[in-house]
Amino acid sequence: MDITIKKLYSKADAPMDLLLLADPSEELVNSYLDKGICYTAEIDGETVGVVLVMETKAQTMEVMNLAVKEELHNKGIGKQLLLYVIEEIKKSDIKTIEIGTGNPGVVQMLLYQKCGFRIVGIDFDFFRRTHPERIYENGIECRDMIRMRIEL
Repeated sequence: MDITIKKLYSKADAPMDLLLLADPSEELVNSYLDKGICYTAEIDGETVGVVLVMETKAQTMEVMNLAVKEELHNKGIGKQLLLYVIEEIKKSDIKTIEIGTGNPGVVQMLLYQKCGFRIVGIDFDFFRRTHPERIYENGIECRDMIRMRIEL
């Protein structure tokens, strides 16, 4: 499977359908797009994955959104996207990359750890505070944000 990763230069080119797979709040996703950098993964010209990163504080970038088309999960696309972005960020003066996932996101946590992230904390009730509607994943309410980090 030949994957091409591209940086997007226009918010209008961002694949909103994929971005909303990882975060159902269009308002939040749009706010990230306004301030962040978006990369897409393509196979044969079709966009199959997306990652969105933004600087959240001095010398710190956060992965705000990472999503792959559901029918292509477990094919290494998300890992390839994440590793690509880590390498791109290493070229800058950024010293830390952060990422978060919901408490039911066991598969995501495994992926992030395979890419070098370590668990650094839990933001309790994050999703209840930031999303007007309840989010469920794997039959479990997504309440808490598991925070992870890589020091570059």
